[in-house]
Amino acid sequence: MKVLALWRQWFPRALDTGDLAERGQVRMLELTHQRLAQGIFAMPLLGVLFTMWFQGLGRNPLGMLAWTVLYTLAAAAVSVQSRQLRASRSGTAGADDAAWLRRWRPRVRNTSLGQALGLASLGAIVVLTPGRASFDFVLLLHVSLAVVIVGTATFQLPSLGTFLRFYGFGWGVISVLVPLSLSQWPNLFGNPAMPGGPPASPWRFIIPMSLLLMAALYRHAVVAHNFFLQQVRLEEESLRLAQEAQQAHAEAEQALRAKNLFLSTASHDLRQPIHAMGFQIEALARRNHDAALLPALDDMRRSLRSVSLMFNALLDLSRIESGTLQARRQPVALRPLLHDVALLFRAEARDLGLVLREHLPPDDATVLADPVLLRQCVINLVHNALRYTRHGGVLLAARRRGGRWRIAVWDTGVGVAEQDRARIYQPYERLQRGATQVDAGHGLGLAVVARCAELMAAEHGLRSRLGRGSCFWLQLAATAAVLPPEHKNTPVHMGAQSAPGMPSSPLSTLHGTCLVLDDDPEVQQAWCNLLHSWGLKVRLAANAQEALAAAASDPPPDVVLCDQRLRTGESGFDVLRTLLARHPGARGAMVSGEFDAPALREAEDEGYLVLRKPVDPAELHTVLARWLRPEGTSRQNTLSRFTSKR
Repeated sequence: MKVLALWRQWFPRALDTGDLAERGQVRMLELTHQRLAQGIFAMPLLGVLFTMWFQGLGRNPLGMLAWTVLYTLAAAAVSVQSRQLRASRSGTAGADDAAWLRRWRPRVRNTSLGQALGLASLGAIVVLTPGRASFDFVLLLHVSLAVVIVGTATFQLPSLGTFLRFYGFGWGVISVLVPLSLSQWPNLFGNPAMPGGPPASPWRFIIPMSLLLMAALYRHAVVAHNFFLQQVRLEEESLRLAQEAQQAHAEAEQALRAKNLFLSTASHDLRQPIHAMGFQIEALARRNHDAALLPALDDMRRSLRSVSLMFNALLDLSRIESGTLQARRQPVALRPLLHDVALLFRAEARDLGLVLREHLPPDDATVLADPVLLRQCVINLVHNALRYTRHGGVLLAARRRGGRWRIAVWDTGVGVAEQDRARIYQPYERLQRGATQVDAGHGLGLAVVARCAELMAAEHGLRSRLGRGSCFWLQLAATAAVLPPEHKNTPVHMGAQSAPGMPSSPLSTLHGTCLVLDDDPEVQQAWCNLLHSWGLKVRLAANAQEALAAAASDPPPDVVLCDQRLRTGESGFDVLRTLLARHPGARGAMVSGEFDAPALREAEDEGYLVLRKPVDPAELHTVLARWLRPEGTSRQNTLSRFTSKR
């Protein structure tokens, strides 16, 4: 066993090529044939040199000349064979590797065997040619053939069987025939110490060296073959993994496109129940006279806000990933935007027992950003701070830093661990800090912040201490643009994604008639309950014909609110324009859960107000209060105050 182990240590077992892919076997066979052909092409030149020397030694050169001519013909045949092999692979590589191997593997092996026999025959020619060859000639022939065989055999290592045939026939036969050509075998083991005995032959040293060379080259052949085989396997494995990764990437992109397509096309239908629920909760709160129900109503509002913010974040993330959401950078006044977000969350913070404070910048502080994306980022940051803060408060601040403004949201919450700060901006990441929270969210808000910041070319980051709180910030380029007064005082959130709010004070009673065009019965009922609770008269319609008939009744509508997406295929915007043309004294707005519909973009471009579902009841009340006040302003002026260019 020890001898066998020692043998395997010096002469390792050749690896099996059976599990090698056919493409790898093809590559190995092509390389073997290429190197074999190069060796055969060099042999006629060697034959010419030895023929000339043979003749110079006074021996008959016909045998050597015939050998050279035959090798020249063989080289021509191998050249044709090489062209055929290349032609068989061009244009059809990989089409049928198994059939190609069955055809060409025997040919390559036979060619290698022919090369080995050709080299062995050179030794036979030297032995059979009459006359005694000089030691110098035979030794040079022996060394030359050794170089040719070693060089050619090394290039045949990709195919070990081909190598063994070539090496065994070539070097094995020559090692016997070349010394025999000197007729020194009887004197090979002569003892020079014996008086009158034959002189010792130098082949007593050359032949053992030749045998050692055979063993060493065999060991080198096996090791090199195994190494080459492992390299091919690694390449095949790398190619397989790359193909699997490419396929997985393609499948992931297809799944992402399918998800984004679903969310974008279904956004209207998914927003409908949230939109109706917000209206129903507000109508219920308006009619409630039981103080014991107020906490439950506030809880319902907060739950609805959380669902709405999560849903908006999911849709935002979907639109960003699909590339349909593009940033429209323009000068934005910071002070009104931040103050508006603070007002949006002030009641929620108060109900949570927290203090929401503001540190607002000067009136002339403006940044270069998309107003809607920026507002959504600040909303997500403030909402995130309130979610993970149980005691203390939240500070919304903006400070100038050189040529940039930094918007920061400070909290006294649970903080973020150092190792989690990179992952916290990944979608659907819910870290340990939120595992014990009642409202831990779904890991979407900060992901939307990070991607919106990238779209606006803004920087973002955080500072945090576990158990002490965190500071999440956005940094945007300051701009010296001077905004008109109306842009400094007007909130930018109308038409953007917003969550149903929690009114800080009771809403006033309104007077007038509203015509609502919406084909969803549940949404119609929600509109009716909410508007009735505000003191308004309501007319409902599900299509253009019903809307025109309802508008023709007395008194004419004061406000027209139209959903864009109708089951009849009609355009809500076309209906709105028709109704406002017939009733010039009425105000009108589009209401939709879609974001990228061409009709909605056209409505915004023409100056019409577009409300995005779910509509915040408090914001809707503000719009209706302005439209229905007796003194009123012109419709165009009123609309321009609440138009989003989203």
